Amino acid sequence: MTSTNTPTPRPIPVLLDCDTGIDDALALTYLAARAASEKDLELVGIVSTGGNVHVDHVQRSNLALSEMLGLTAPVARGADGPLEEPPMFADDTHGPAGTGHATLPDPARESDPRSGAQLWVDAARAHPGELVGLLIGPHTNLALALAIEPELPRLLKRLHIMGGAINHRGNTLPTTEWNVAVDPEAAQRVLAAFSAAHRRPVLAPLDATETVTFDQSTLEAIGALGAHPVIPVLTEALRWYFEFHEADGFGWMSHVHDPFVVAHAFSPALARTAPLAVDVELAGTLTRGQVVGDWLGRWGREPNVDLVVETDRGPVIAHLLGTLRAGLPLLP
Repeated sequence: MTSTNTPTPRPIPVLLDCDTGIDDALALTYLAARAASEKDLELVGIVSTGGNVHVDHVQRSNLALSEMLGLTAPVARGADGPLEEPPMFADDTHGPAGTGHATLPDPARESDPRSGAQLWVDAARAHPGELVGLLIGPHTNLALALAIEPELPRLLKRLHIMGGAINHRGNTLPTTEWNVAVDPEAAQRVLAAFSAAHRRPVLAPLDATETVTFDQSTLEAIGALGAHPVIPVLTEALRWYFEFHEADGFGWMSHVHDPFVVAHAFSPALARTAPLAVDVELAGTLTRGQVVGDWLGRWGREPNVDLVVETDRGPVIAHLLGTLRAGLPLLP
């Protein structure tokens, strides 16, 4: 008799590059919960990039959170600063250590001895054609990795980026989004490398990510998820994030860019994409760091990203909460 059992698909290897960051911390928690419940992904590397706070704070947070979530992926410290500009930080947005009002315990885990750039390269070489890269911070370490291994775009299965503001006001300067504004040269090099390799990353700009907002009911729903020790960390971090957004004129709420981007990477039905040619402005006196999209085809270039253009807040929030609810009880 022929067996009707089908083999279980192997989990997708994933590398997360982040500048943790309140929404980054929630994105990392989502990945751990999804890996535990759906078993469709495996986190094989975490790269700490300076951005929201100094890279040392990012590295400490990533070590502490990964330990709290039972993750064993190597955590590598990235570069000290952007490729050309001095670093800038958003501690007013994310708190002095990047986790708002939350205080993380001192991690027992040690940093991986490799650089963040080398971890990108090693993970891609170990999983050729399989690795999914999630870039939810500045592009510095991926740009450095491309200098080590120019074939990186072809080694990756997919790259998902949170960055840019195409037809939307900026959140850093009037036309610029934070992740790109921190290191415009790195963002331009990453886009150029993937364009040359004819591999289109999925780019989620503020146009899409700022439609995904948490309100008080979402905050309460996260607080009610259970007894896992990461829950009070998330709620206290988010409380700072809500306070920042209220002070910035948005009311008692928060944008949650990064969790949406990582969720969409594995649940593509959460958003619609459209091909677009984009580039990064490096010389503008008022617009340096702006990601410019050529909707009219004036450049005569082929599209080089699949731009996230449309999503629906309700299903995204339900998916995020459902994944946390299913996965957190399975974690240590």
